[in-house]
Amino acid sequence: MDIGKKIKELRKQNGLTLNDLASRSELTKGFLSQVERNLTTPSIATLEDIVEVLGTNMSEFFRDEEKTQIVFHTEDFFEDVKKDYTIQWIVPNAQKNGMEPILLTIHPHKKSFSLTAHEGEEFGYVLRGSVTLVRGNEKYKLKAKETFYLNGKEGHYLYNHGNSDAKILWITTPPLF
Repeated sequence: MDIGKKIKELRKQNGLTLNDLASRSELTKGFLSQVERNLTTPSIATLEDIVEVLGTNMSEFFRDEEKTQIVFHTEDFFEDVKKDYTIQWIVPNAQKNGMEPILLTIHPHKKSFSLTAHEGEEFGYVLRGSVTLVRGNEKYKLKAKETFYLNGKEGHYLYNHGNSDAKILWITTPPLF
């Protein structure tokens, strides 16, 4: 960890000049400048004083912020090919997130996997083809550019009633796939 860089970032986030930080921490501007440029290292007690002035504590200061991936490319995707359908995970390891999107391709006159009753919600957008959402005794026909949104309190699945592959963007919260 670059302690000097982190101190400088926190100082700027708090809208403080080096003079402000020096005054509030009872340290010299020159010393703090050297710390920020990693020319000197403060003692633990001095570092505690600095981070307190910056509105944090040692635990938070040294917490390693994990970089999270924001953009996913096709080479990041992985898929599971079944006889009747293919699932493509377009956000790898989404199980740790609040929602999980997949691309689902269902072959003609075949059905998707069945989801059993669960807590949570689902959203689907039919990208290509036509499908029937089967939920209990109810059936809902959808075609390209139409959507569905439902809670998971009842088991359900999708059936491709068309003559070509159907492709659906399907998102669940919490992750289920």
